[in-house]
Amino acid sequence: MSRIFVIGLGPGNPDQQTPEARSALSLATDVIGYGPYVDRVDLPETVVRHPSDNRVELDRARHALELAEQGRCVAIVSGGDAGVFGMASALFEAIDQGPEHWRATDVTVVPGVSAVLAAAARIGAPLGGDFCVMSLSDNLKPWDVVCRRLKLAAEAGFVIALYNPRSKARPWQLGEALDVLRKSLPGTVPVAFARAIGRPDERLVLTDLTHADPKLVDMSTLVLIGSELTRKIDRPQGDAWLYTSRSVPS
Repeated sequence: MSRIFVIGLGPGNPDQQTPEARSALSLATDVIGYGPYVDRVDLPETVVRHPSDNRVELDRARHALELAEQGRCVAIVSGGDAGVFGMASALFEAIDQGPEHWRATDVTVVPGVSAVLAAAARIGAPLGGDFCVMSLSDNLKPWDVVCRRLKLAAEAGFVIALYNPRSKARPWQLGEALDVLRKSLPGTVPVAFARAIGRPDERLVLTDLTHADPKLVDMSTLVLIGSELTRKIDRPQGDAWLYTSRSVPS
């Protein structure tokens, strides 16, 4: 029977990859994904790797379905969780738009630790209240939609986690997004730049909305903007924790 696993590899630290993900990978004959994610996986030489570029998600999904038709056991890998701006939605979109027989494919989505969860754990408890997760990429949605959602999320009091915040092709968008948020939030609201959490090149910067500098951010960074209920606890070691109060004033 054709079979596809869509696997979240976690944020990069092997200790944060789930046993379920490792078990699914052990069954794979083929692994498909964005090149750096495929490279991250420790696989026997018998497993065929199919790395590809970052902007070909639907092509990648169709390739997986075609391999599964041939009786292969295919693992599609994503960083973090495959359902959070990952390959799971691309696969189901391909099935939805593809031939009828693709709907009979045995698909298992294996959850992973998303970057926002790894970053939050590293910082303290900034997601203790209501929060939302957004992508700053405008590859699949207009930029004015991004800005409107940011404004409404800030006005609603959500802590906001931003994926895909700044790339070489999109160096200006994070700065504009922060300007949008500054119109709705106090400048004292905590901001965290959490880069490559759990990996050797980890970097964590805690600042506030007034002083948040987009130049410190790249595509490996999770940007977390607190709400008015987010508090900072300075520690004697010189670092700090962030947490968001669970109680909202009436």
